[in-house]
Amino acid sequence: MKPDPVQQEIIDEFSFFEDWMERYQYLIDLGKKLPALPPEQMTEDRLLDGCQSSVWFLAEGGPDKLTFKAQSDAAIVSGLIALLLRVYSGRSAPDILATKPVFIDAIGLSEHLSPTRANGLNAMLRAINNIARSELEANKSQ
Repeated sequence: MKPDPVQQEIIDEFSFFEDWMERYQYLIDLGKKLPALPPEQMTEDRLLDGCQSSVWFLAEGGPDKLTFKAQSDAAIVSGLIALLLRVYSGRSAPDILATKPVFIDAIGLSEHLSPTRANGLNAMLRAINNIARSELEANKSQ
């Protein structure tokens, strides 16, 4: 499957790094650039299940355009969030559901993430897809 342009950009960026220590550092740097959530949005009900570190996750919008915001207390997880937001935030629900995260395998994340980080990444992907699916279903029933 050919990646969409945003995912191809990510793949191209990661191809500049020769080893995984450099890639991890790049992930950490991406995470540091994430806009911080205001404290009032970092509530218990916004904590994502399935992540070892704390991840606060929220969505705004509707089926035509969903915007995601998230923050973690862990550096590498913050970088993973930055990548997922880049790929999925600002897209329509149908687009989100049709977009497979091919960049994960293409840049080697599936091989180099610890099992707990991989579980967290999968939990974030599930949350994004579940929200998109819910928005579509809610829109159909109106």
